[in-house]
Amino acid sequence: MSDYTAVITGASKGIGADLAGQLLERGYTVINLSRNAPEWAHERLVSLECDLLDAEAVKAAAERIASEHEVTHFVHNAGLIWPNLVEEAKPEDITGLAQLHLGSALTLLQGFLPSMKAKKFGRVMFNGSRAALGVPTRTSYSATKAGMIGMARTWALELAPHGITVNVVAPGPVQTDNFWGIIPKGSEREAELANRIPVGRLGSVEDVSNAFLFFCDPASSFVTGQTLYVCGGTSIGMINR
Repeated sequence: MSDYTAVITGASKGIGADLAGQLLERGYTVINLSRNAPEWAHERLVSLECDLLDAEAVKAAAERIASEHEVTHFVHNAGLIWPNLVEEAKPEDITGLAQLHLGSALTLLQGFLPSMKAKKFGRVMFNGSRAALGVPTRTSYSATKAGMIGMARTWALELAPHGITVNVVAPGPVQTDNFWGIIPKGSEREAELANRIPVGRLGSVEDVSNAFLFFCDPASSFVTGQTLYVCGGTSIGMINR
């Protein structure tokens, strides 16, 4: 068993659940923070229910985790899309997703930093999105995912002297519930999208977890402030086949 403890927001399903499983296999203790408890269990999995849209609930969760655990890894994976065209977009959409994608990450990290600084070691990661580069119907989502990149770069500069790295994994179209909530599973539209991606397929949760595992590794101490697009090439262009 390792001495590492990872907090993963939204580890109850999708990318977060896969990454949690990978870290548990490597001996980590994993703390899931999500609205719903996972449908699976492990002796080293701790699960706390928390609505990350609720700033006070996040603060309470951060204080509880920090009092009970010495967190070494923090992965802010939880996210929502709330798609709409610009004519229907609302300022409160931006405010809400800013709390979820940015504000909750800040509050949680502030709770974990004393332990990381004391150890002179920490790994902080965001699950960003290729949508930070722009996608139709993603006003609030793209804005707040782009904000992750700027915030991560700032934190990377501030925390580098303490042995703490901060990086972003930015997935493209990946087969998760969020994706299928917009594009029906098994639909012609899904097949058409896969065909337009340069590598010719949609991403899997394992594709994204592999990138996070690289940033988690203690050996990756010379990599910080970076955004790694795990997108099948869509960050540099989509093609028709």
